[in-house]
Amino acid sequence: MPILTSILLPILGSLAPPVAAGVLVVAGPTAAAPWQPPVTPVVVERPFAAPADPYAPGHRGVDLAATAGQTVVAPAPGVVRVAGRVAGKAVISIEHPHRLNGSTGWRTTYEGVAASVHVNQRVSAGDSIGVVVAHPHSRGIHWGLKNGRVYADPLALLRRPVVLKPLRN
Repeated sequence: MPILTSILLPILGSLAPPVAAGVLVVAGPTAAAPWQPPVTPVVVERPFAAPADPYAPGHRGVDLAATAGQTVVAPAPGVVRVAGRVAGKAVISIEHPHRLNGSTGWRTTYEGVAASVHVNQRVSAGDSIGVVVAHPHSRGIHWGLKNGRVYADPLALLRRPVVLKPLRN
């Protein structure tokens, strides 16, 4: 039984949903999962909360803890579509060519980040895109993800799939 427990507990633990707030330990990008976090360590201040419908309340992204002046990086290759101020907020938006689950591509957004990139600039995973700006109502950045008009949890990009392999005798 101890051997079975030592095998199953790490697997079952990896299937558990993330905690509402805390540290999410994430490995670097791999060929199977090239996405990486925009800031490290990944400390979730406020999790994603999907709205019931397009106009319903919710939290359309995650708030990640970060310090003013901290570098923010591109989580995957893409093209910068917004880099500047939107409604008084420092915003960057990157269009990613990735196709997940038959989708047409993804767009990530970052609020609270002063851009060091420009519109139509191509970026690679890990490239610096800006720095966190100080804000009295925030302790970091807001990271959003959407496909078309559908919002998704950007932390899902960082999770690694669990692959069970048969034991050999």
